Amino acid sequence: MIQGNAALLVIDIQHEFIDEDGAVFCVGGKEMLPRVKTLIEACRAADIPVVYTQEVHRPSRIDMGRELDGNEPDHCLIGSHGVEIVEEIAPEPGDLVVTKPRYDAFLGTDLEYVLNGLGVLPNDTLILCGDATNVCVHYTGAGAHQRDYRIKVVEDCCAGSSLEAHEAALTQLDYLQNGARMSLDGVMSEIAEYSPEHAVAG
Repeated sequence: MIQGNAALLVIDIQHEFIDEDGAVFCVGGKEMLPRVKTLIEACRAADIPVVYTQEVHRPSRIDMGRELDGNEPDHCLIGSHGVEIVEEIAPEPGDLVVTKPRYDAFLGTDLEYVLNGLGVLPNDTLILCGDATNVCVHYTGAGAHQRDYRIKVVEDCCAGSSLEAHEAALTQLDYLQNGARMSLDGVMSEIAEYSPEHAVAG
């Protein structure tokens, strides 16, 4: 059951993670796109706000910090094709986009202010999908948990850098909040019964 108000976070579904020649290709990412589209459309129909996150870095890489020490090559550079949100699930009028320089979509962004303005507050519900399960989805889910949001991570609408990493991240998020890991069918059933508990900004 979705508790309180809800928002959908569509995390970093960008060409860099979806395209086979992308810098950080996520296994199963292209195959999940129809399911993500179904989830997005269901949320729009239920008046659940859709918030996209988009990882962006300056071409100089000055803002990448210790990502430079990781296993990922340069990615999501402003002006590149890879930084763009995939067209099949692109934002529509009324959706919101939050750009971010780090894995956790709350860190160094205005995401909390956006959610607050939408009437989605701590103890309300954030539905998560996107890339990469073991990096940005994981860190954003943990960030939401630590800010007292309830989380629902849609396992078949996420893709990781490997199947093993995908599975491990989902297991960890479910450890943080019992029952956080859900299937698309399960979440769709809850969306069908959803009604906000307090006023949502419009």
